[in-house]
Amino acid sequence: LLLKLCMASFSGALRLVDLDDFITPSQECIKPVKVEKSSGKGGAIKIASDGSYVQLDESGTETKLQKAKISLADCLACSGCVTSAESVLITQQSQEELYRVLQENESLAKEGKGSEKKLIVVSLSPQSIASLAAAYNLTANEASGKLVKFFKLLGVNYVFDTTFASDLALIESAGEFLRRYAKSKDPGNIPMLASACPGWVCYAEKTHGSYILPYISSTKSPQQIMGSLVKNYLSTLLLKSPQEIYHVTVMPCFDKKLEASRSDFYNDLYMTRDVDCVITSGEVDIMLQDKEVNLATLQSQPLDMLCDNVSDGQLRSHSGGGSGGYLEYILRHASFELHQHEVKEISYKIMRNRDFKECSIEIDGHPILKFAAAYGFRNIQNIVQKIKRGKCSYHFIEVMACPSGCLNGGGQVRPIEPVTSKELLEKVETVYSVVRTRRPEENPLVNRLYQEWLGGKDTDKALKMLHTEYHEVEKFVSALNIKW
Repeated sequence: LLLKLCMASFSGALRLVDLDDFITPSQECIKPVKVEKSSGKGGAIKIASDGSYVQLDESGTETKLQKAKISLADCLACSGCVTSAESVLITQQSQEELYRVLQENESLAKEGKGSEKKLIVVSLSPQSIASLAAAYNLTANEASGKLVKFFKLLGVNYVFDTTFASDLALIESAGEFLRRYAKSKDPGNIPMLASACPGWVCYAEKTHGSYILPYISSTKSPQQIMGSLVKNYLSTLLLKSPQEIYHVTVMPCFDKKLEASRSDFYNDLYMTRDVDCVITSGEVDIMLQDKEVNLATLQSQPLDMLCDNVSDGQLRSHSGGGSGGYLEYILRHASFELHQHEVKEISYKIMRNRDFKECSIEIDGHPILKFAAAYGFRNIQNIVQKIKRGKCSYHFIEVMACPSGCLNGGGQVRPIEPVTSKELLEKVETVYSVVRTRRPEENPLVNRLYQEWLGGKDTDKALKMLHTEYHEVEKFVSALNIKW
C-alpha cells in the first residue's frame, strides 16, 4: 500500500529517510483504510498498463479501483512512523498547488473577475535562501533578490523574508524563559525546550506525550508567527479578509508542511490556514528547472517590507548558528535580566558528538545558567531520558530534529555529484554566516508591531498570535510496535 501511494500521487506520498536515526520499531504506515464490502463473490484484480488497479467481476466487467489516500491529518494522528525527517507530501503542500492558484488568478483576470483573485504572499526562510544561494554560487543577499524576481514573474504579489518573525519568536521565547525560571521549583517549567522545530514537536507529542510537552516553549515557530502576521496584520493593512490571501512559505524542511497543517493554525471563522502552502528549498529549485530559469543570471528585485522605512532592504540574521539563535539570545537576555551580567562571549563544550554541546555562565566562579543544544534524535532521546529521570541540569535546550540543525534540513537543495552532502552543507553554512546579524530589539519594526498590532507585550492578542499549545497523540497498538 505504501509503495503504491508513493507511486500514485503526490497527495499520498510518505518518504522515510535517515533510517539510521530511527526512533520506533515500525517503519510502516498503519493508517487503516476503509473497505466498502458488497454482496456476492469477489473478483480478480489486475494492474492496468497505466499502473492503476482494475477489478474484474464474474461477468468480466472491469471497474477501476480508487486509490487509497492518506491525508496530512491522518499522518499527524498516527504514531506508526517517526523519523528525523518525516517527509509527508500532500497536494495542498507542494509547488503544484501554488501553480494551481496562480493559474486560477490568471483565469479570473481573463474573465474580468480580477476582484476575486487571491493575493499571493511568499515568505522566504533565511535557511532556504542560503541553500539556494550555495547551489547557484550566490551570496544570500543576491539570492534573495533574485528569488523575489522569480516569484513575481510567476504572479506573486508580495515576497517577504521571515527574519522579523524570528525577531518576535526570540523576544517571546526569552520572556517566556524568565517566567518559567521564576517558577523553576514547579515541575514542567525548567528546562525549557525550544519549540521552533516541528519534527521535534511532532515526535514529543506522539512518543512522550503529557510528560514532556509542558517543558516545550509555547512560542510559535517563525513560520507560524509569519502566518499570523500575514493573515492578521497584513490583511488588515490591505483591507483584505484572511481567506482572500494565499500565503506560501519556503522552508528548509518537510516537517514544516506538517506544522502548517495543524488544526491549531486553522481559522474556523474565515476557514483558512495561517500558512496555506509550504514548499521546500529543493522544490523551489525544481520550479526553477521547470521554468528553465537560471537563478544566477536572473535580475534582482528588493524584498517587500511590511512597513515603510524600516529596513535598508538587506537580509539580517541572528548570531548563534543556522537554527534561529535561540540558545545564544535567551542566554544573553536571561543573564542580564536575572543577574545584570552582560555576556560578551559564549564558549561551548562539545559533549557526546558535535551535535550536542553545552555552555554555562559563571559569576565569581559559580555557575548561574547552564544551556545546551541537542540536534538529531539520538541526542534528543538522551535529553528526554535525563528529564524523565530528574537528572537534567540544563535551564534551556535548543532542540532540533535534523543533525547539524536547520541548514541541513531534509528539504534543502540536494548536492549534485561530485559535490558531497558535507561539502554542500559547509558551503551553505558559509553563505549563512556572512549575513549581517542584529539583535531583535534593533529592528524598529518589532516595537511598532507590538504597539500597533498586538496592543503591547503580554496582551491577550499577543498570546493568541505568538503562542500555541501542544497535544498528546493517542498511540495505536499494532504488532509492529509491540515490544515482545
